[in-house]
Amino acid sequence: MIQLLRVDHRLLHGQVVFSWCGQLNPNCILIANDARKAALRLGKPNNAKLVIKTVDDSIAAINEGKTDKYSLMIVTGNVKDAVRLARETNQIKSINLGGTKSAPDRHALSHTVYVSDEEEKLLH
Repeated sequence: MIQLLRVDHRLLHGQVVFSWCGQLNPNCILIANDARKAALRLGKPNNAKLVIKTVDDSIAAINEGKTDKYSLMIVTGNVKDAVRLARETNQIKSINLGGTKSAPDRHALSHTVYVSDEEEKLLH
């Protein structure tokens, strides 16, 4: 069961590990990101499995039922990948927006969430 799909450019960090994992208690965290980062393995909570897959491989695993046995939290680094996961799977019903970087071509949705006009259209 997918509990949460979160967008956060930092991927796996303290807020994800302590706040979200403490609240949701997932037994597996899926990092859906095309730029794999081995250092992320150091930050995972002890009671959860950590899987790092490309977005394509993540979509395939979800649609093939390979993730069904897990209480799953998915983290991706950007809005585009999150929207793609939500559109191309049947199990994801919402997207949680975490920290996204401020940039000249982005505007604030909140004090920690910045999106481009294209990303905002994707979210709608």
